Amino acid sequence: MKKILFTLLAVGATAGVSAQWQPLFNGKDLKGWKKVNGTAEYKVAQGAIVGAFKLGTPNTFLCTEKTYGDFILEMLFKVDDGLNSGIQFRSAQRKEDGRVYGYQYEIDPSARAWSGGIYDEARSGWLYPLTTNRRAQKAFKPGDWNKVRIEAIGSRIRTWLNGVPAADIVDAQDTQGFIALQVHQIGSPELAGKQVSWKDIRIMTTGLEYERSPETRIAQFNCIPNTISEREKAEGWKLLWDGKTTAGWQSHKGGGFPAKGWHIENDLLVVEKAEGAESGNGGDIITTAKYRDFILSVDFMITEGANSGIKYFVNPEVNPSGGSAIGCEFQILDDRKHPDAKLGVNGNRTLGSLYDLIPAPANKPFRPGFFNRATIVVRGNHVEHLLNDVKIVEYRRNCAMWDALVDYSKYKDWVNFGNFETGHILLQDHGDKVYFKNIKLKEL
Repeated sequence: MKKILFTLLAVGATAGVSAQWQPLFNGKDLKGWKKVNGTAEYKVAQGAIVGAFKLGTPNTFLCTEKTYGDFILEMLFKVDDGLNSGIQFRSAQRKEDGRVYGYQYEIDPSARAWSGGIYDEARSGWLYPLTTNRRAQKAFKPGDWNKVRIEAIGSRIRTWLNGVPAADIVDAQDTQGFIALQVHQIGSPELAGKQVSWKDIRIMTTGLEYERSPETRIAQFNCIPNTISEREKAEGWKLLWDGKTTAGWQSHKGGGFPAKGWHIENDLLVVEKAEGAESGNGGDIITTAKYRDFILSVDFMITEGANSGIKYFVNPEVNPSGGSAIGCEFQILDDRKHPDAKLGVNGNRTLGSLYDLIPAPANKPFRPGFFNRATIVVRGNHVEHLLNDVKIVEYRRNCAMWDALVDYSKYKDWVNFGNFETGHILLQDHGDKVYFKNIKLKEL
């Protein structure tokens, strides 16, 4: 009897805690909200907040007057075709110009279908596009009300769209901020007057441990620079660069890390601008260890006109005479401004290509001005290149077709090119400024 009574009391206590939802919108007026940044109009109609799109204004935000840290947020939204919108959370305004920045739950009715993804407004760009989550891309209901759920608890942020898990990140940039409803800027007169609406907006800030959702096991992105999350650790990932020192790296010419041409700043590994010569400044750097089968992930950001690369199966003794070390290369390049993009054959020297061998598609998902993720997957003789989690190159080595491909490239005179069982990972100095971070590897 005592056990039954205790169980009933525990359930009652849990139910009492889990029922602490608070409305953020009273359904009648905009009390508790304020408009910032732009001049688009918000009104209340039929129990919903309605934002009307307007030409000639930057992004407009309707923000809560209160700020929130850990919470679970739910609401419904409906959006007209052709628009883009979002829901800011843990957000703020820059002191110098008032610009809203911070996490955004994406509202995207386009064919791209990234509603529910997480964008970092006016700061880092995409933290979680839905390129790895096809199920969530299909969850949006055009012309109808869609249900949002956001769980922001500590450094863990997760989103759902109509009950479908959409995004899962670990990040520590902001722990507190306002919630805001975005009317995005438009450039087309046909979109003026179209609308996005939100209703049934509610938030929970207590009892979160009882209401948080169970694990979904969708892909999780760790956005804390140069760290390994608990899930990454369990999956076997390790850092190849610790974000602070040069440990684990050396000049491809030997003799320790280069004395010039590279430096570390603000958790970034930077190859410096020189004269644009291949390995003409500090020179390439390679891992001290060699690797066989692996998944390599590197975040990179190029400056205007820059050229660099990520090489693998590098064995410096193959090219002891000087220049860049020889190996298969994930090309890093400003395709618009660097002349190398027009050389080679059929674009096989453009960004993401297997350099001088296999071209990446022209419509690859590159994001200028932001960090992009290069991923290289090696399983025996099968190799893939991914850009921002989208496969752009796939090939097999150690076969007749591979040897024929090499014979038609600049590598034709290098014995056994690309066929080594193991090799170093290399970051290239091509005399242009490029930033690297989050260099991680999982051995397979």
